[in-house]
Amino acid sequence: MYLGEQIKKLGFGLMRLPKFDDGRFDLEQIKQMVDEFLAAGFTYFDTAWAYPGSEDAIRQALVERYPREKFQLATKNAAWINCKTRDDAIAQFELSLKRTGAGYFDFYLLHNLGVHRTKFFEDFDLWTFVEEKKREGLIKHYGFSFHSTPAELDEILNNHPEAEFVQLQINYADWENPAIESRGVYEVARKHNKPVIIMEPVKGGMLAKPPASVEEILKAAEPESSCASWAVRFAASLDGLITVLSGMSTIEQLRDNVSYMKDFKGLTADQKATVERAREELSKIPIIPCTTCNYCAKVCPRNIGISGSFTAMNFVHIYNDLERAKQQENWLVKMHGKAPARECIKCGRCEQVCPQHIHIRDELVKVDKALSA
Repeated sequence: MYLGEQIKKLGFGLMRLPKFDDGRFDLEQIKQMVDEFLAAGFTYFDTAWAYPGSEDAIRQALVERYPREKFQLATKNAAWINCKTRDDAIAQFELSLKRTGAGYFDFYLLHNLGVHRTKFFEDFDLWTFVEEKKREGLIKHYGFSFHSTPAELDEILNNHPEAEFVQLQINYADWENPAIESRGVYEVARKHNKPVIIMEPVKGGMLAKPPASVEEILKAAEPESSCASWAVRFAASLDGLITVLSGMSTIEQLRDNVSYMKDFKGLTADQKATVERAREELSKIPIIPCTTCNYCAKVCPRNIGISGSFTAMNFVHIYNDLERAKQQENWLVKMHGKAPARECIKCGRCEQVCPQHIHIRDELVKVDKALSA
C-alpha cells in the first residue's frame, strides 16, 4: 500500500493554533476545530517539539477525546535547537511522547534538515534512533522535513534511502523561487520515489491575503473562492502526496479548507493557468517572504521581534501604508516584549536557521530606516 493512501489530502498543521490576546490557547475553539476536521473525514495532525504549547494542546483537544486509531499524529525532532549531546536530542522524543500522551507517533520527522542543521542528526546518529523506535512500535513511519537545495536533498536521500517520506515547503509563490526551489526539491523527491507531505502551502498565511493585484486575478476567475483555497488546491494537485498541511488558526479557516478539500479532484487546466498568472504577478512585488515560523527568535541573543518587524514592513511593501505599518510594529514587537530592529547586533545566527533564506540583517536595517521615519 502506498504510504498515505488512506489519508485524505488535507492535514491539520498545529503550528498556528488560535490563542487569546494573553497568549493562552483557545482550547474550546481548538476542540471544535478538531471535531469538525475529523467529522469531515480528515485524520492527519502535525505538531512539533519546537511549537510552544502545541503538543500539550493537541493532547487535550484530540488525544484525550478520541480513540487512538481514529487519527494520525506527526511530531518532529529539532536536534539543532539547544542540543549538545545525543541524549539531549533523544530527550525531545521522550518529551513529545509525554506532552502528547499519544503512546506512539504515526509519523516522526527529523526536523528542518538543510545546510548546517543536517549534521546534528548525523552526529547524534538519530537515523539509527528512529529506526530503533520504529522496531519498538513507538514510531510507525519516519522521514524528515527539509529547507534547502535540490542538490542537498538528493544527497540526503542517497545517504538515507531508509527515509520513508519527506516534508517540503511547496506553494505557488515559491514554485519557481530560486531561494526556495519548490519545484526542484519536489522533483528530487519524486525521483527517489519518496511520498511528499507539503508544508507552507499558503506561505504562513501570506497567500491567504495576497496583494490586491494578485487577489484580483483569483477573484476574477472564481469570485466565491478564497485566495487561500487557490494555494492549497495548487499544492494538493501534485502527484505523490501523503497530505497537504494547512496551519489553521480559526474555525472559519478550517471550514473553508474542508469545503473545497472534502471531495477535491485536482485543478483543471484553466485553474492552473489562473494560478500561474497569480504567481507571475506576485513575483513582481518585493515583499519579505517571512512565514512567521519564528525559528530566528529561538536563536536571537537580543530578542529582536524579527517576524513582527517583517510583518509590519510588508504593510509598506504591499499597501504603501506607513502608519498602519507602525501600528503593527508597535503591537507585534513592543507590546509583545520584543526588541526593535535597531537593536540587532548583526551576529547572523538568525540567518543560519531561516527556512526562507532571508537576509535578515539587511532587512532589519531597512525596517529601522522605514519605520523610524
